[in-house]
Amino acid sequence: MEQTLQNTKISNFALTNNQYILMKKLLLILPAAALLMNLGMVSAGKPFEGVITFKISYPDSKASESQMAMFPKVLTVSVKGTKSRTDLAMSGMNTITITDHSEKTSVRLLNLMGQKYAIRETTAEIEKKIAAEGKVTVEHKDDTRTIAGYPCKKVVATVSKDGTVTTFEGWYTTEFGSKMANFDNPLFKDIDGTLLEFVMQSNEITMKFTATAVEKKNLADKDFEIPSDYVLTTQDELRSKFGGGGND
Repeated sequence: MEQTLQNTKISNFALTNNQYILMKKLLLILPAAALLMNLGMVSAGKPFEGVITFKISYPDSKASESQMAMFPKVLTVSVKGTKSRTDLAMSGMNTITITDHSEKTSVRLLNLMGQKYAIRETTAEIEKKIAAEGKVTVEHKDDTRTIAGYPCKKVVATVSKDGTVTTFEGWYTTEFGSKMANFDNPLFKDIDGTLLEFVMQSNEITMKFTATAVEKKNLADKDFEIPSDYVLTTQDELRSKFGGGGND
């Protein structure tokens, strides 16, 4: 009976982790909305502190209805000082990424059906991931629109990797955010502002992130710290523990 429960736990982890791998790739190219920093001035010379909420939609998805039900629908980004935090919930798993923009490091917190792990990423590891994404060129367009109350400009990133060329469209505001905040963003690291909408495709699933609210509010320092009930581990250790389930 114990072995059966363990097998079920691993099977469930593998299922939710497949979604996690998809979302982790998205987080790597998530715009500065997920990686705000220290920050651009919103108004009256005051730094931005607060929460940005993104709606996640899946236009032209080829996934089944049951698969779609397991995908996340909301991403929240919290910003305080030189740190940001993204929260993403999906079936069987919650993912939190805390980024320190002054140190150029991050930590990923994974809650896998109640099993909690923390994985740190150094500057060198982040830079290695960025380099692996391929050659990126960015083109600024003249199109403008308003998203979540902020004026935005259009930008298109073109990625060339292993003979395949892919484009990613985004809309960014210069009202807050800065290029420094995008240090770990392989597509938009040179954007001097904050993307409030973008569309991308991964694993044949088109995903669209659109900011629906930008709320200025005071946040607690503890929200940007590793909780005591998370076990510090590495990606390799997690992969070994779950029989390859933690693979990138």
